[in-house]
Amino acid sequence: MHLDPDIYEGLCRTAATVSSDLHAVFRDIGPIVVPPPSHASVADRLFVEVVNQQLSIRAALSIWGRIEAAAARRGEPVRNLFADAERQEAAALLRACGVSGNKVRALQAIHAADVAGLLGPDLAALPHSERARRLCRIRGVGPWTADMIGIFHFLDPDIWPVGDVAAVGTLRRLAGCTDTMPVAAAFVPYRSLLARYLWRSRDAAATSLVAA
Repeated sequence: MHLDPDIYEGLCRTAATVSSDLHAVFRDIGPIVVPPPSHASVADRLFVEVVNQQLSIRAALSIWGRIEAAAARRGEPVRNLFADAERQEAAALLRACGVSGNKVRALQAIHAADVAGLLGPDLAALPHSERARRLCRIRGVGPWTADMIGIFHFLDPDIWPVGDVAAVGTLRRLAGCTDTMPVAAAFVPYRSLLARYLWRSRDAAATSLVAA
């Protein structure tokens, strides 16, 4: 989905009231494309988010690759490794792939919630606050994970991921502030788009450092 030009210009005007550095980020990146959800279901996205928690991108990709390879050797979908059936065998297999014991239990809890119908299409109709409360009742799912689901799976345009170190840290640097909540509030109802621009800015800066 291409960002509406009027929304983009509004974001730029708001950024200009915050700082010239933040305004430059929006102008340098330009109108972004918001991609569709990358996973067919909430559960599938949650599985990936739980594995990714507190890991570098490279480490997370490596572990997920081992999980996919293990599932392929068994001739079954990845999600079957997270089922309650054969709990001990599957848990041992996941730990061998590099998944911690706590994450194994979280993956199993997500699978159980999905089987129980708690992660169905009705979540899409809920406001983010209510959806997050439901998701956070599942073991291993916290506010940060719920925010990522809202932004990337449900494409909610107005979530400020206060627990995301990259988005918060980048906004603090660009805006010269310590408390990002009031700054982000100026971007309502498009705080998710603010976060997306901050992530892209951080990624671009990291790429430039590597290239140098």
